[in-house]
Amino acid sequence: MQTPTKIDPLLTPEQTAANLGVSEKTLNVWRCTGRVNLPYVKVGARVRYRSADVEAFITRRTIRPGALEATQ
Repeated sequence: MQTPTKIDPLLTPEQTAANLGVSEKTLNVWRCTGRVNLPYVKVGARVRYRSADVEAFITRRTIRPGALEATQ
């Protein structure tokens, strides 16, 4: 018997936009143009986002004051 795999919750574009503080239209532009690296999942005709991918996106774009000065 296989151990059940924990599946990361899928978020709707509405939920994802609310979490990021952007509009659903902005998410559509990012997705269609590839302008921003935010992975998504297609479920039939629907688009969903893994919560872990959204969290990773936020982490990658987090700027810590003073971090740039330490590397220069």
